[in-house]
Amino acid sequence: MTAPRVVIADDHELFRDGLRGLLTGLGATVVADVGDGHAAVEAAALHRPDVVFMDLRMPGLGGIEATARIGERAPQTAVVVLTMSEDTASLQAALQAGARGYLLKESSKADVARALEAVTGGGMVIGTGVADKVRHAVGGLSAGVFPQLSDAEVRVLELVADGLDNRAIAGRLFLAEKTVRNRVSSILAKLDVATRAEAIVRARAAGLGGGTENAR
Repeated sequence: MTAPRVVIADDHELFRDGLRGLLTGLGATVVADVGDGHAAVEAAALHRPDVVFMDLRMPGLGGIEATARIGERAPQTAVVVLTMSEDTASLQAALQAGARGYLLKESSKADVARALEAVTGGGMVIGTGVADKVRHAVGGLSAGVFPQLSDAEVRVLELVADGLDNRAIAGRLFLAEKTVRNRVSSILAKLDVATRAEAIVRARAAGLGGGTENAR
């Protein structure tokens, strides 16, 4: 397997150095490390990395806007936010901007390794610590808070929250992929959310899903 190519964007040099060492130890190739959002966008456009690990609060261009711009200029690059910000608003803003992952800086080496594997495999990650911290802010409720969903839709939502894509869900539930796609569309409408990422946030906060998973 080809080593994933990574850009690190954080305004603290010591943190960048530490993360570079961690990622190198995990088999990744760090092609650039930068200290602000503008440089992160330029590095992504130049190097076309597999992943950008992005801080949110940096001088000049912040991580949210930088994530959105990377999505426009290097759409094949996955952005994983790695931040101290554990508030729900930051999480939702990052996902809406196109981030494929959200981890806290207190995450373990194993968390970072799982995130790297997940997003390079086409999946999405929300760190377990983040899900725990926003549980009450987003509703703090159990799976029973979705009375508008059928039992079948709740099961699909649970697998969506685990990070599975439609094909994997179809295989797990022995359904046609078109059926899963229709159920996901129905779930988004009933939860009044615009994106799969927002549905994942709602589901994780309600206790569905297993934390950081790889979409297979």
